[in-house]
Amino acid sequence: MRKLGLIGGMSWVSTGIYYDRINRIVQKRAAPMASAPLFIESLDFAQLYALREENDWKRATEVLVDSAKRLEGAGAEGIIIGANSMHKVYDDVAAAVDVPILHIADYVGRTLKRSGHSSAALIGTRNVMTESFYRKRLVAHGIDLLPPDMDNVQMLDQIIYDELMVGKVSRDAQRKMKTMITAKSQEGADAIVLACTELNLVVDIDANVLPVFDSTRIHCEAAADWVLDQELVD
Repeated sequence: MRKLGLIGGMSWVSTGIYYDRINRIVQKRAAPMASAPLFIESLDFAQLYALREENDWKRATEVLVDSAKRLEGAGAEGIIIGANSMHKVYDDVAAAVDVPILHIADYVGRTLKRSGHSSAALIGTRNVMTESFYRKRLVAHGIDLLPPDMDNVQMLDQIIYDELMVGKVSRDAQRKMKTMITAKSQEGADAIVLACTELNLVVDIDANVLPVFDSTRIHCEAAADWVLDQELVD
């Protein structure tokens, strides 16, 4: 198996999900006692929280570049970034190392395409929903995206940053997410993309009015495929 580096801590909650899910997949596919060879660097999310200004993102780029270099230096043969929003700095981080970095949105786009879906609603943090760095990756795979609903942006940021990223799961958040997904079906979406690594905690992935594509689950599947050298080619 190949050694994978995970840049985590964004949040620690989703990093735990990544570790658990990747290992369960590897165990199922390889051998009952198998576990994935992983290097995990858990960053201090307090340094990367609620970035707004250009200088903030410059600092975040430096933090992730340094992390990727440390993982590569430790022997990681490939890397994943365990957060959707931090893929805003993906290009700079990927250019700083000589090992592949598996882009979460590319695997989400491929999964949507293979499933035959062409119109989706993107749900995540403010920058993921409203900026082009994530959306253009999905569009490149032939996915039409509904325009972001700005009325939902503030509510989603509150649920994600104030609750999920600190390990809080509430019934109120579950109700709000169910209402939001129902509204997206009425607006014409034929699928939902959960483009936040913690949203699966308050959305029932397998029982909803629309097919739900969880970026965390998809990224973990891609990571396990890579570890086992079983990557699918488009």
